[in-house]
Amino acid sequence: MSNETTQRFPQLFQPFLLLTAGLTGGLVMAVEVLGARVIAPFFGVSLFVWTALIAVTLLALAAGYVTGGRWADRSGSPALLFSLIAASGVLLLLVPFAKAAVLQAALPLGLRWGAFIGALALFGPPLFLLGCVSPFLVRLAAREWSQLGRTVGLMYAISTAGSFLGTVLTGYYLVAELGLSRAFHVSGALLLALSAVYFALFRGQMAALLLPMVALLAASIPLQQGKVVLADGTVAQVVDSRDSYYGHVQVVDYRGEKGHIREMLIDGQIQGGIDVATGQSIYEYSYMLEHLTLASNPGGKRALVIGLGTGTIPRRYAARGIETEVVDIEPAVVAAAHTHFGFPASQRTHLIDARYFLATAKTRYDYIILDVFSGDSTPGYLLSREALELVRARLEPGGVLGINLIGSLAGERRMTASVMRTLEAAFPWVRIYPLYIPGSGESMGNISIVAGIGEPLDELPALDETGLPLPVRDGLRRALAQRYVWNGSSEGIVLTDDYNPIDVIDLTLKEAIRRGILDATPHEILLSGTTDAASGRALAA
Repeated sequence: MSNETTQRFPQLFQPFLLLTAGLTGGLVMAVEVLGARVIAPFFGVSLFVWTALIAVTLLALAAGYVTGGRWADRSGSPALLFSLIAASGVLLLLVPFAKAAVLQAALPLGLRWGAFIGALALFGPPLFLLGCVSPFLVRLAAREWSQLGRTVGLMYAISTAGSFLGTVLTGYYLVAELGLSRAFHVSGALLLALSAVYFALFRGQMAALLLPMVALLAASIPLQQGKVVLADGTVAQVVDSRDSYYGHVQVVDYRGEKGHIREMLIDGQIQGGIDVATGQSIYEYSYMLEHLTLASNPGGKRALVIGLGTGTIPRRYAARGIETEVVDIEPAVVAAAHTHFGFPASQRTHLIDARYFLATAKTRYDYIILDVFSGDSTPGYLLSREALELVRARLEPGGVLGINLIGSLAGERRMTASVMRTLEAAFPWVRIYPLYIPGSGESMGNISIVAGIGEPLDELPALDETGLPLPVRDGLRRALAQRYVWNGSSEGIVLTDDYNPIDVIDLTLKEAIRRGILDATPHEILLSGTTDAASGRALAA
């Protein structure tokens, strides 16, 4: 062992190395968990994003292991090790400031390669440096060859325990309580503090204690304010924002000559929007699902809405005197709907996973609405045959299921075909109503699907247009007039819990959906961080 570590407090050095193993192991996993949330607003939370992030983590660590081992053999200097740790901390502090430029530069590469290159540029360097730590620690701690096996085992055990704690604390606490930017600041500060303690305690270089000041400086620099003026003069501004357990929830206001519009976004995906002056939804799909379900089963008394969003559908059901319950797993969405979209606090809401609720609930409903999105599409585990059979079991005789899907009816339509075929396997009848005109140049969009237990209506009654906004009314008239006949179920497969490749079907379509999301919302809005602490608490209340 180098003399530079034995001159001061040698009895503390080996325990300090164990602490280093645990802390750096934990922060490797923290970076991986946080990284997915950084990439999500631009590239979603699909299987490809997680694959890219895991691949980058493994590549960076592997390169770090090899390089760190060589440096450890050549130098064996603890000073070099803790300098590398400090450099990794600085790189983590820079992530909140660099993410905008990096992710925008990666966009032209598409969903898969864009996510990979973006993750590599942002997280590859700090993970590489953290990968250098393990071989250095083994080199420094193994005083005798006879103890090498035990030493390596102990180091990896502590590092793995640190990884476990890093994963749990990041997923359960850091993201939701601090937000992404502050979580990166805390991670970088911990690495800088670890390095500073080494240099101060074991080298007597007290000036190193100034290193954590770099983290404080970084945390004091203002980030994106979430406000931008569009080309037509409309002012877009984030009025509430929070990194929650399940996604980055934002409430965005658009003020301009055409009025005042408010939307809810999760990881960049629009979950709904209202005209603030009237409180009415500006999107056709909510009215379409309401009309289709009520027309298919007139006189129903009880409804279940899975996926709250802005709360438009349950509010309209309740206004008709229908006893309505809501299931949503995301507390921040429920809080935002209450605070910003007029969803009544008295409305019965279950904060629970939808699949678990369907499996355990005893109540039967006349109407069930499935309007859930994770990233760019409905989670596959809610569209498997087993899940849909659970839905059917919760319906009264004559009950109806309404689904909001984003997909295509031409070209890449295997995902839509698979959902339709799975519905046909679970329900006696299924009908489909696209909210765009297939073959008119629009290749994809919202699709309303209705499936039921009783007899389907041959003719839907006329749309009740009372109070509907004019643009919405015209879109619904057009959609209902199409009388679209689905003939593509043979192209799909029956989705099951055992085989459900919905995340990897129609990749080009999914990339187009993500591009549409990016075109619909200014990048400054997508990249804006969590609002101040008071706002964050209000949203999570």
